[in-house]
Amino acid sequence: MNLERVRLRVSGGGFHPFALRTSDGREYPVRHPEMVLVAPRSLAVVDRDGEIVTLDALHIVAVKNLRSKTNGTSKR
Repeated sequence: MNLERVRLRVSGGGFHPFALRTSDGREYPVRHPEMVLVAPRSLAVVDRDGEIVTLDALHIVAVKNLRSKTNGTSKR
């Protein structure tokens, strides 16, 4: 995965939540730009348990858009 693509999603303006899928099938949701740190060859994500997970760019196989959290109202 080109980390520049992830960097643009985080700081390119107009952040939208996304998930990173790794080669072992795990997904790491990024619901806020402060939940991920992109370095030159790897990145760090805060997982569901509040732990920091370091991911190598070679093992990130997909980026998936997530729905923004709502305040409980339905959009119809």
